[in-house]
Amino acid sequence: MSGRARPAGSVATAVIVTHTHPEQTTEALASAVAAARAAGCVLAAPRQEFDKHGEAAAGIAPLEELEGDPDLCLVLGGDGSILQALRRWSGTDVPVLGINFGTIGFLAAHDRGELAPGLDAAFAGEFDVMPMPGLLPDVEVDFPVALNDVSFVRRPHGRVAELSYSLAGDELGRVRCDGLVAATPAGSTGYNLANSGPVLAWGVEGYVVSFIAPHTLTARALVAAPGDTLVVSNATGREAVDIALDGAPVAALESGSEVEIRYRPDMACLAQAPGSTFYHRMREKFGRLAR
Repeated sequence: MSGRARPAGSVATAVIVTHTHPEQTTEALASAVAAARAAGCVLAAPRQEFDKHGEAAAGIAPLEELEGDPDLCLVLGGDGSILQALRRWSGTDVPVLGINFGTIGFLAAHDRGELAPGLDAAFAGEFDVMPMPGLLPDVEVDFPVALNDVSFVRRPHGRVAELSYSLAGDELGRVRCDGLVAATPAGSTGYNLANSGPVLAWGVEGYVVSFIAPHTLTARALVAAPGDTLVVSNATGREAVDIALDGAPVAALESGSEVEIRYRPDMACLAQAPGSTFYHRMREKFGRLAR
């Protein structure tokens, strides 16, 4: 699936974020500042970016000084950093464009070797925007949305979990396992793929549910319809399992408790290079790992 084109020259303000290893992105940050200045774009950043990069962040405005939402969020990092930005700007029209400074960078529009042309294209507004669906669990956190997956994982050294799940009111499985993952199409190439779950192409409406290390021969992954609510339950008498949104632990599913998860389309906006497709990313990113 390719995204919808965005009119060029429309990026007047941008927010930049980098991953947790500043020594890998400080030089790229300075390049971004110069590229934004040349394009006439006001570049802003959250406070932690100034703490990470010091003098290299000179010329960047504090995020709180921006009026309204930015035209773009630029990420210098890997998939984890891109996902954090997508969650931060979920529910808005702010596109998130990643330049990969991580390992795989499946969500990134450009690799680090394409930094200069990638920055020029970003600030010129030369990118497509792809709407991304999300999963909304009923947990109390600041941004209760997952763009990749919601995972339920047993704690280290704890007993094997016993989880069940229901869709549209019908219980479909109760399995002793290490956990369960509900993944969007974008997230189906992550934890779900490691569980031998099916890969969903971007643009598929729905999500997939798969078990982590099930202690049975009959547990199978299932693709759920977008309108069907998922309910995950932890059996009474079992230990609590951790709940993570896009890999970040946020809560616990206690013994005898349940969590509802709903699918919602168009929760975030991912920017990508014009003409880029899901299948091209699959070939380039996972094909490389196979060689």
